[in-house]
Amino acid sequence: MTQLDTQDPILAEITGPTPGQMLRKRVFGHQGLMIGLVVLLFLTLVAIFAPLLAPHDPYAQSLMTRMEPPVFLGGDWEHPLGTDHLGRDYLSRLIYGARVSLMIGVIAALISGVIGTAMGVAAGYFGGRVDMVVTFLINVRLAMPVVLVALAVVAILGGSLQVVIVVLGLLLWDRFAVVMRASTLQVRGREYVAAARAIGASTPRVILSEIMPNIANNLIVVVTLEMAHAILLEAALSFLGLGVQPPTPSWGLMVSEGKNMMLFEPWMVLIPGAVLFILVLAINLMGDGLRDVTAPENRS
Repeated sequence: MTQLDTQDPILAEITGPTPGQMLRKRVFGHQGLMIGLVVLLFLTLVAIFAPLLAPHDPYAQSLMTRMEPPVFLGGDWEHPLGTDHLGRDYLSRLIYGARVSLMIGVIAALISGVIGTAMGVAAGYFGGRVDMVVTFLINVRLAMPVVLVALAVVAILGGSLQVVIVVLGLLLWDRFAVVMRASTLQVRGREYVAAARAIGASTPRVILSEIMPNIANNLIVVVTLEMAHAILLEAALSFLGLGVQPPTPSWGLMVSEGKNMMLFEPWMVLIPGAVLFILVLAINLMGDGLRDVTAPENRS
């Protein structure tokens, strides 16, 4: 009696690829996901190891070296991306600015995600009065312009990193609630949910074990969208002078500080603006890619 060789290519072709192999093929075969993941991972590592990577203190001022151009415009390698109007090294401030942007994007998305997901799943699963209350709250929130409300609150409480994070986290939950409510309405009547109820599973178990895994792909997309949204809103608030306050390195604040010299030294606006664009693009590419590879219709 001979033992079947599991490495036989003919047998492998008959049995087909394993779920793990199919997942790896989808992940590594998705160009947008890989590009976004690599760029986001690179910027995350830059933010984590900022003290080791920054060539200078981002807060150190030197009026003797102010407004030096970057290397590609005739500057020297002492300050590869030049210096700002106070002589602070631009590259060092960019590196430390990644910390601010990623921190705001991640924490604000987590706060709004917890609030919006809980409201949306509750409305979609229970329906009735719960759905009416949540729908009313969503409509109230959608009637409030995010930027104007954020400007008003930050102007009253004062601009700081903590205030910006909390304000954005409490204002960006509406998309989570809308998407999670619609997704929960689609799956709550499925056979596996009815089967879980029939065997006596509790409501929290049904929601966590049957509903959440099947709407997680939609949640991933909303998380990435709101991360990018929060980063852009922080940049807008900092540009208007009501976000992160000087001398904290912030890409939006760097754009604001360079706007007065935009006609004479456009690189002061283009460099932080380009890095901000790359970060937001990477987050969106990663979100779209994760949505594609985790969609139920792509698992077979």
